[in-house]
Amino acid sequence: MIRTRARRFAPIVLLAGTLLAAGCTLPALAPRTEAEGPAAPGAAPTWRACPEVAKELVGSAAPNMRYECTRIQVPRNWDGGTGATSGPGVGETFDIALLRARSTNQKARIGSLVINPGGPGGSGIDTAVYLSFPETVGGLPASVTERFDIVGFDPRGVARSSPVECISSENLDASFGYDPDPESQQAFDGFVALNQRIGRGCGDRYGDQLSLYGTEQAAHDMDAIRAAVGDEKLTYLGYSYGTLLGATYAQLHPQRVRALVLDGAVDPRLDLVASSENQAKGFERAFDNFALWCSTNADRCPIAPAARDAVTSAIDKARVSPARGDDGREATPGWVFYAVVSSLYTEAGWEQLARAIGELEGGDPTEVFRLADAYAGREPDGSYSNLFDANLAVNCADEEERPSREQIRQLQSQWRGKYPLFGPALAVGMLSCTEWPGGRDPYPTGRADGAPPILVVGTTGDPATPYEQTPTLAGMLGVGRVLTWDGEGHTAYPQTACITAAVDAYLIDLTVPPDGTRCPPQ
Repeated sequence: MIRTRARRFAPIVLLAGTLLAAGCTLPALAPRTEAEGPAAPGAAPTWRACPEVAKELVGSAAPNMRYECTRIQVPRNWDGGTGATSGPGVGETFDIALLRARSTNQKARIGSLVINPGGPGGSGIDTAVYLSFPETVGGLPASVTERFDIVGFDPRGVARSSPVECISSENLDASFGYDPDPESQQAFDGFVALNQRIGRGCGDRYGDQLSLYGTEQAAHDMDAIRAAVGDEKLTYLGYSYGTLLGATYAQLHPQRVRALVLDGAVDPRLDLVASSENQAKGFERAFDNFALWCSTNADRCPIAPAARDAVTSAIDKARVSPARGDDGREATPGWVFYAVVSSLYTEAGWEQLARAIGELEGGDPTEVFRLADAYAGREPDGSYSNLFDANLAVNCADEEERPSREQIRQLQSQWRGKYPLFGPALAVGMLSCTEWPGGRDPYPTGRADGAPPILVVGTTGDPATPYEQTPTLAGMLGVGRVLTWDGEGHTAYPQTACITAAVDAYLIDLTVPPDGTRCPPQ
């Protein structure tokens, strides 16, 4: 299940959904376009035209937009540059893939706006393409694209950047389909064994290199990207997990920050247990908001007026007689559960969830699978991107302490009472790192002294990165300034005129909104 530092890639889902509504088709990943060859560390990269990336993702390039791609090389282990002479990755490199979208209407160029969509494991290249489209279909405002190159990068281990690939499609199917609350000891032990199998496969393939995929190493990569695009200081837009990456960069390189927008804030000081409970609370709150909407919009919600009862009943029924899809797959409790999770990332997904559960009651799991597969990045042929391979590699490298199986079992029971729909799944989801073989490389959690004001954006109804984390991150950095949207869903920019105006003014003119600025719901 999702954790606060795991599987947060809703901006991708949100933008893809917006473009799908406009008649476009978005596969999970663009082709892994090759440049002439990666630039060596410190060398200026060679960019080449790559309109095929946008065409593969969306069917065409955005109007008045040119796309260029390149690769750079970065040290696998940045600690090797500070005196280390041995250890994992010292002297070796990773390739980092970049895409630059540049408007043909660009004028008074400020520099590059570097993008990270979260995850960890989300593709910044894909997201840069989505954001290059007009604001009317979910992209960035023209006021931004006409002043900045939009630069997306796939972080180390992700998609086109030396990808981590070690989890089979069969194991991913088993993980997503598994009961989100394995209550019997036998069922719990089965989930332990599945996570051991996944961890063993990744450990056998990558060994002690697994610790090199952590957030601090990726934040150093971002400074190499800043240099590669020719900017003296970094301008950055990070969503969800991307806020953690941006905050880490600000601590490591405060003097090289021009402007950072951190939307959907992660609290870096929460350990795995605290962050998992925090997210269980956030998803329960979001589901309550969905259920309230359902009860007051019965004409649009076929499971009204008792949405929670309907979802709980659907999961219970799936334990004993799961519906079978056209491809032969059974809609087991896990698939139903992840359909619910997927829909709560945006308020626009609520009606689709209600319809999916209503149709499941009639024996048709088509919409349930559509929602769950969108979350999982599962293709119709049953294949997956490497999103979750990278997700585990990053998150488990970041975690300094991992709870024991016994502690997880106790939390599963405790959280079932406090957060009945999401608590058990968030508890047992921690097994993925408990059974992970790689070493640890925790990121810093301190102030960004010397950096200019950093804009931290939070949404009051955010399920994945609950709003309470927004002021905490801003306070930790010392230079954070909070901008609040009283809305629903995961992340805020550029969804409302109020949020958009405030963020645009900050990115373009470095105008920080007044402290405590709040934007109303749509």
